[in-house]
Amino acid sequence: MTTQYAPINSQEYPRFSGIKTFMRLPHVKTEEDIDFAVIGVPFDTGGSFGIGTRFGPEAVRSMSSLIRPYNPGLEIDIFKYCSGVDYGDLAVNPGYIEESYHLIEKQLEPILNNHVIPVLIGGDHSVSLPHLRAMAKRYGKISLVHFDSHGDTWDSYYGKKYTHGTMFRRAVEEGVVDPSTSIQIGMRGSLYGPEDIKDAEDLGYQVITSQMLKGMTPNELGEAIKNRTENHPIFVTFDVDFLDPAFAPGTGTPEIGGFSTFEAQQFVRTLKGLNIKGFDVVEVLPDRDPTRVTSLAAANMCFEFISLIAYNMREKQQQDEQSLQKLK
Repeated sequence: MTTQYAPINSQEYPRFSGIKTFMRLPHVKTEEDIDFAVIGVPFDTGGSFGIGTRFGPEAVRSMSSLIRPYNPGLEIDIFKYCSGVDYGDLAVNPGYIEESYHLIEKQLEPILNNHVIPVLIGGDHSVSLPHLRAMAKRYGKISLVHFDSHGDTWDSYYGKKYTHGTMFRRAVEEGVVDPSTSIQIGMRGSLYGPEDIKDAEDLGYQVITSQMLKGMTPNELGEAIKNRTENHPIFVTFDVDFLDPAFAPGTGTPEIGGFSTFEAQQFVRTLKGLNIKGFDVVEVLPDRDPTRVTSLAAANMCFEFISLIAYNMREKQQQDEQSLQKLK
């Protein structure tokens, strides 16, 4: 008999009570009987400016207690179709980025090998590289859907190859990401030069800047992502500085001219039906988030990701039922 994991009933236990797990899910370190696992990655040694995102998972979990299980935008009751847990945090070695990369990748392997979709909470954006390494080991080259204000394809910072601004160049160089089926969305802000955008395009990424995105509807963006990724296995990464600082002040490298939380919801919901194998939300810096709106935004992005998992499972269930009816 399988176990169905779902949040605590907030009509019985108030949402301000209890241990702070994501959406008040049970904290169970298991790969069995689950479709997704929410996992913290509290590492921030890759940061180049504001530091403290190691406390991001804790802050996001705390604000997630406000989230209910029905998503009206996608018209989906998550736990009617999904089982999921808060897996806890991965072990890292603060101050040692390459060793932490190895630790993160190894800990993700049993999760991915059991067909569980990880919903990862950083940490600075450098942690996306071991996430992608683990994904590629399980699924082959990954298509990256990247929401951010920065392309993160610089070659190095201060002579170092592994930082939160270099990982998507390393991912191409290592062959874990297929840039020809990948897309970067929301790039904006001051640059060192025009090559900062061109470098990403030269690597093979499609780049949609904020200025371009402001002229697109969510459906147009969804079509662009679908056409780019086709049916390849996808990893979605969401840096909270994709949002304007008015909506997400709690991050290390904010850029003006960004997007509202409403716009971000609409963009993410257009990913429904895609072959998504994992997600991360990164760069929440609680010390710069006095009203906790950034943590709340990140928690709701995770909720949208989990809703997409449930939506895709419902679609598959309906397709299977239709196929069965045809055989009768």
